[in-house]
Amino acid sequence: MWDDLWTGAHLATMAAGEAPYGAIEDAALAVQDGRIAWLGPAAALTDAPERLAGRRHDAAGAWITPGLIDCHTHLVYGGDRTREFELRLTGASYEEIARAGGGIRYTVEQTRAASEEELYADALPRLRDLLAEGVTTIEIKSGYGLTLEDELKMLRVARRLGADEPVTVKTTYLGAHAIPPEFDRRPEDYIDTVVAAMPEVAASGLADAVDAFCERIAFYPEQIARVFEAAGAVGLPVKLHADQLSDSKGASLVARFAGLSADHLEYTCEEGITALARKGSVAVLLPGAFYFLRETRLPPIEALRKAGVPIALATDCNPGSSPVTSILLMLNMGCTLFRLTPEETLAGITRNGARALGLQETHGTLEPGKVADFVLWDIKHPAELAYRIGHNPCRQVVKDGKVVRG
Repeated sequence: MWDDLWTGAHLATMAAGEAPYGAIEDAALAVQDGRIAWLGPAAALTDAPERLAGRRHDAAGAWITPGLIDCHTHLVYGGDRTREFELRLTGASYEEIARAGGGIRYTVEQTRAASEEELYADALPRLRDLLAEGVTTIEIKSGYGLTLEDELKMLRVARRLGADEPVTVKTTYLGAHAIPPEFDRRPEDYIDTVVAAMPEVAASGLADAVDAFCERIAFYPEQIARVFEAAGAVGLPVKLHADQLSDSKGASLVARFAGLSADHLEYTCEEGITALARKGSVAVLLPGAFYFLRETRLPPIEALRKAGVPIALATDCNPGSSPVTSILLMLNMGCTLFRLTPEETLAGITRNGARALGLQETHGTLEPGKVADFVLWDIKHPAELAYRIGHNPCRQVVKDGKVVRG
């Protein structure tokens, strides 16, 4: 006998190579020990539902999708950057603000000054906004401490959020996010400290991966290669903020290290796309930052499609370039700004989002044996999730087989 059985549902399994959305209409889904035990047409059930499971749930015509995955966020930080928003509207560019001591450096100042309790209290409402829209797995980066002590402080907060809330948190050490003020004009010396810290970061158990920012206002590929070599030496996978403001060859760089993902990619060239496809790295697109910074250079969507590079979407929740806490809005922006299809965007926050975090074997699709993370939606078709703006049709969230919302 199964623990739980949902009937009266339509399933968007998001399994690749199946019908659009991997759809199974008039379906049922069973859970045992926190895993999906069975799913399929309700007509294929071998007995009456009440005799098959200890608890039966009537989905009443809801669509069920995998739990949503936000695979790129900077959720933990101190302060905000409202003033920069005003400056950009008067003509200042993101790069000009950063070079004048604003941008990431300002958030570093605020984050260093904040206690763990303050960072936790600030991050919790942002996380709960995302959970309310069906997010069951999220990545949270450090990167606003830029000292080992402060980076670990951020990662501890991220781990605590995952322990306290019904969400899987994957953490990323982003020590090479910016040059801190005490290392001004000494980027090589700062990279030395990031490399030297890698064994302690790994030993702490607080980081699941390593990220860096490859850009002319941050670090050059040769510097980031040193960070990635150090990460590989301690067994941590890598990902990269790549080619957001210029073609810095970031996509090729992260592919060289068999990285999980290359993120942003507005300026990525054909060589970088080919490298990502060859290594199986995921292209993580961030329409919130594209919109908020009023960028005009679109990521090379068609080239990514043709090369077969998996495309994920994420909020990039951060104080400076994407103060976004709506994963559903990213679906609409992915369609309207990047011309992705609704099915591609939903795959981007399920199947491909899981792959961008190295979780494709356990998360991201509705399949027997996978973790029972899924969401019930009051919608008539899965495309409605991308179509409507400012509407949240989430009825119920199930995490590890347990109803945690609705």
